Amino acid sequence: MKRIIAALGLILWVLPASFAQQPVAPDNDADTIDEITVTGVRERLYNAGTLKDVIQKTEVIDEHLIASRQALNLSQAIQTSPGVRVSNECSMCGVKRIMLNGMRGEHTTILTDGMPLHTMIAGYYAVDALAMTGVKSIEVARGAGASLIAPEAIGGTLNILSKEPDATSLQVDADFADSEDGDGYHVGGFGAIVSQDGRHAVTLAAQMDTRDAYDGDNNGVSEEPLQENNSVVLRLSSDLGPRDNVTIRTAYVEGEIFGGPMSVDSIGGVLAGFDGIESAQLFVDDDVRNTYIGAPWETAEWIKTERIEISASWLHEFGSRFNSTVGVGYSEHEQDSFYEGFDYVAKDDLVYLDLRNNFVVNDNHLLTFGIDQRDEEMRSESVAGEASDNYIEDSFDYLVRGIYIQDTWTPSDRFEVAVALRIDSVEADFVAPEKPGTEIDETIVAPRIDARYIHNDRWASRFSVGRGYRAPLSFFETDHGILDAGDGFAIDIDRLEESLSTTYALSYEGERLSSTLSLAHTRVDYLASMDETPGGIPLLTQLDGDATVLATDLALTYDLRDDLAISGTIELFEYDEAFESSYAIAPIEERVTTSLDYTGEDWRVFASIVWVGSRDLTRYGYEGFNIIGGPPKSTDAESFATFDFKVTRQLTDTMSLYLGATNLFDENQASDMDSPLFFDADGGYDVGYIYGPLRGREIYAGVSFSL
Repeated sequence: MKRIIAALGLILWVLPASFAQQPVAPDNDADTIDEITVTGVRERLYNAGTLKDVIQKTEVIDEHLIASRQALNLSQAIQTSPGVRVSNECSMCGVKRIMLNGMRGEHTTILTDGMPLHTMIAGYYAVDALAMTGVKSIEVARGAGASLIAPEAIGGTLNILSKEPDATSLQVDADFADSEDGDGYHVGGFGAIVSQDGRHAVTLAAQMDTRDAYDGDNNGVSEEPLQENNSVVLRLSSDLGPRDNVTIRTAYVEGEIFGGPMSVDSIGGVLAGFDGIESAQLFVDDDVRNTYIGAPWETAEWIKTERIEISASWLHEFGSRFNSTVGVGYSEHEQDSFYEGFDYVAKDDLVYLDLRNNFVVNDNHLLTFGIDQRDEEMRSESVAGEASDNYIEDSFDYLVRGIYIQDTWTPSDRFEVAVALRIDSVEADFVAPEKPGTEIDETIVAPRIDARYIHNDRWASRFSVGRGYRAPLSFFETDHGILDAGDGFAIDIDRLEESLSTTYALSYEGERLSSTLSLAHTRVDYLASMDETPGGIPLLTQLDGDATVLATDLALTYDLRDDLAISGTIELFEYDEAFESSYAIAPIEERVTTSLDYTGEDWRVFASIVWVGSRDLTRYGYEGFNIIGGPPKSTDAESFATFDFKVTRQLTDTMSLYLGATNLFDENQASDMDSPLFFDADGGYDVGYIYGPLRGREIYAGVSFSL
C-alpha cells in the first residue's frame, strides 16, 4: 500500500510540470477582464442531450449529504435513502447486503462511473470498503433494467460518480471516533491537478479507515467485527481535441474483517490456534448471553479482501448528431477467509466491454444502441472442504453477450418516453468435475419503458416497467450457506431468475415544499433459495413459483428558510410468503426517517432520526434458543429508533472542525433486545438471529481543510 501511494504521489508531483508549460497571454490591459468558460467534451454532450441513458426517477445522494452523514463508505452513504436498506447479515463477519425496493442484495448492481465492475462475490464484503473520498455523488435508480448495461439489476442500480474538478485543488479530512468497546479513525485525501485550459485533469483519492469490534452485551463475543480498509483511486481525464475525450481510472482496495472473540492477542494467533477440537461448552451454562469460554477459533470469522479495478473509455463525436463511446474494464477480487474452522479462498476476475452509440435522428428522437460483453471467472478452494469426501467446489464461469437499443422520444416539452430492448446470450457453468455440462445456456429478451409527463410547473409523473434477469451463482447470497459448507456445495440451478418490475412516481416541486410518492411492484420467477440435501449438505436451488414485493414510500422536504430544511420519508414494504422464506435476515417492513439540515455562513448542523417498526420474525423462519434445551428465543422484533447528528464549524475559508455521533442513545440489539447469537434445536451454534442495530453509540470529532 505504501509503495502504491508513493508511486501515485510521484505522478501527481510530476504531472503539473507538463500541464503548466502552456503559454500565458500578457496582461496588456489591467482594467479589462475577459471571462472564459471552458466546457469539456462529455459535459457539452450531456448538456446538449446527446448522451442520455434513462429518464426514470433517480435519487441523488450528493457530496453535501455524504459529508453530513459522515459516510466513510458506500453502505453508510445510502443506508437511509428511500427504498434502500443495508442489511447486516452476520454479527461476526459483517457481511452487508444492499437491498433496493425490498429485493435481496444480489439483485442490486453497483456501477462506477456507469461501468459494472463489481463481481458476484464483491457484493458481500466490498460495500464497506468502497470509500467515499473522491466521490461526487451516488445515483440510486430503482427497478428492473434501471440501466441499459445492467439488465441483471432486478432491484436497481447504484452508480458511484467520481469527482471531476475544474481547478487544481487539495482536500483532506480526518476524524477520530470513540465507542464503548474501542476506537476508530479515518483519513481521506483528494488531490486534483487541472491544466490551465481545463482540458486535462488528474485526480488522486486515498482513504484509510478502521473501526474496532463491538460487544454490546459484554459476553466476550462481538456483534460487529473489527474492520480495516485502505483504498487508492487514480483517475485521468483528457480532452484530446474538440471531439474526443479519454478517461482512465484505476483503483486498489483492501479490507480486513475480524469478528468473534473480543480478547485476542492477534488475528494470526487465533487462526494458527485452530486444532479442530471443539469445546464441550462455548458459553457459561450453555447460554449465549453469558461469558464465552470456548476456543477463540470456534467463533472467529476473518475475511481479507483485495480488489483491483482498471477501466478506460474513449468518447468520440463524429458530428453534432452522432457520437460513440468505447468502454473497457477489468476487475480482480480476491478473498482469503476463515469461518470458525472452515477456510475459503476465492479469486473472481471480470472483463467488461461496451460499445455505445448515440444518434440524434431529429429534434424528437435520440437513438442509443450498442453491444456489450461481461466475462467473469470465479475459482475457489478450501483445505477443510477438500478433506471431505463429499466436497464440491462452487467455482463458475459466467459469460453474457448482449445487444441493446433505446429510442428516447420527446414529442413535447411536457412528455418524454424511452423504449429500450436488450437481447442477451447467457451462459453460466459450475465447473467442478462433479457438475458436468453447462447449467444455464439461455437467450433472453429484456424490454423496458420509461416515461415522464410534466402536468404543470409543479407536478410531474414518472412511470417505468421493465424486465430483468439474474443468474444465481453464489452461496454467499442465501442463509449463510458458506458457513455450512464443510461437506461442499450442492447445486440445483438450471434457470435464470426472471423479473417484471413496475414503478410509478408522482412528484411535486413548490417554492418551499417538494415531495415524491413512489410505488414499486416486482415479481421474480425462479427465485434462488437455500435448502439442504437429505445428507445435510447446503443446496443452492430455486423456487418453483413466483415471489413478489410491493414497496411504497413518500419523501418530503420543506425549506423553513433558505438555510434550514427539514425532510422526512415514510416507507412500507409488503412481501409475499415466497420472498419472506428467502431472506436470510428479516427485512424492514416499516421505516420513518426525519432529518434537519442547517447550512449557515459559519455553522452547519445535520441531525436525523430513523425509526423501524416491529416485526413478526416467524414470518422469516426465525427459531432458536439462548440456552441449549431452554425456552425459544422471542420472535417479536420490537420497534427501535436511532439518532445521529453532526455539527460543523467553518473556522476559515479553508479549514473546518466537526463533532458528531451515530446512534447517540446507544440503541443496540445485544443490550436492549436479545443476542444475535443462538443455538438451534440440535444444539448447533449460529450468529444470524439479527433484527436490530448491532453497533452502539459512537462519538467522533474531526477536521477538514481544502486548498
